[in-house]
This record gives sequence, C-alpha cells and structure tokens, in this order.
Amino acid sequence: MRSALRLGLTGGIGSGKSTVAQLLADLGAGVIDADAISRSTTAAGGAAIPLIQSQFGPSFVCSDGTLDRERMRQHIFADPKAKLLLEGIIHPLVGQQIAAQAKELVDAGTTCLVFDIPLLVESGHWRKSLQRVLVIDCSTATQVSRVMARSGLAMADVERIIAAQASRAQRLAAADLVLLNDGVSLPELAAQVAQIGRQFGL
Repeated sequence: MRSALRLGLTGGIGSGKSTVAQLLADLGAGVIDADAISRSTTAAGGAAIPLIQSQFGPSFVCSDGTLDRERMRQHIFADPKAKLLLEGIIHPLVGQQIAAQAKELVDAGTTCLVFDIPLLVESGHWRKSLQRVLVIDCSTATQVSRVMARSGLAMADVERIIAAQASRAQRLAAADLVLLNDGVSLPELAAQVAQIGRQFGL
C-alpha cells in the first residue's frame, strides 16, 4: 500500500467537527468517518447484527433488522459488562472497515487521510497509528447552545453528554493542532481549514 499522511480529527459534541471534516474533504482529503462505519455495522444487514443476536438474543434486534438501541442502552445501564461485550463485537468490525477504506483511498491516490473519530482521546489506542491530531475546540457554552439548537435536547441532557466525553483539557493535551471554532463565520472557518490543509499538501 502506498503511504499517505494520517490525520486524526476529533472534538467534543457541537464543536463543528463534521463541518471541518467536510471542508477537508472539499480540499481533497480522504475522510473516514468512524461513527458512520460503526452505525452501519448495526443497521439492517450490518455485520454486527448476527453476532448481537447470538450474544444478546433476538429481542435486541428490531423487526426492521436494526439494533434496538434503546433496549441495548437500558441493558448496558443495568449490566455494565454488556457494554464491553457489545464493544467486543463492534470495534473489530469497525477497525476492519476503516483499514479497508484507508487502503481504497490510498490506492486511488489520496495523499492525506482524515480519520474522523469522536472518541479518539477516550479510546487510547488510536494515537499511535496517526501522524497528527487536529482538535476542533470551542467553549462548553458554545457546545451546549449548538447541540440544543440542532437536536432540541434540554440543557441538562447536553451537559450530561459533554460530561461523559473527554474533557476539553484532555482533548487539547492530545492535540498537535488546534482549530478554535468559537464565534467564527463559516467563511472564516473555511479559511482556517485551508491554511491547515496546506500543511498536509491539500
């Protein structure tokens, strides 16, 4: 496999990470979305579904063939070991898909791979396979207001989600590059991303 620069992209919920990923893709980067891959494994026909049925029972799969997320959430809340069992099914499948997508992009001539990984800092194992980590940063107040506006969640629910993720300080400590996405317009953000992209040959 030819080599390409491997850039990790992460940020807390509401930081604007998905927007930055799209801007990098527009510049010619190959973006690999770990969340989308993870969701696909538990969609109808997803590779994780037969394994989930075998491990947890058919009642954890909805009639449309997708993972019953609410039932699984309740089960994990009642039995924390279930989370490890579920991760043991999904994570290897996601890893295989990420590797396959990366190979496909590099074989097609992509010189910069962007690994969009929401829990990059929390997972611990990603850092060693990446050459650079770009963190999209903003204040907690900005995160809360953005997520409330787009999802309709209550402030307390958003704050709980943020509290369950790595702290802002932990993400910044893991960063090689930081892009502050607080109080900037989309054109300003695009200009910042273009400047960063030049460092990676984009």
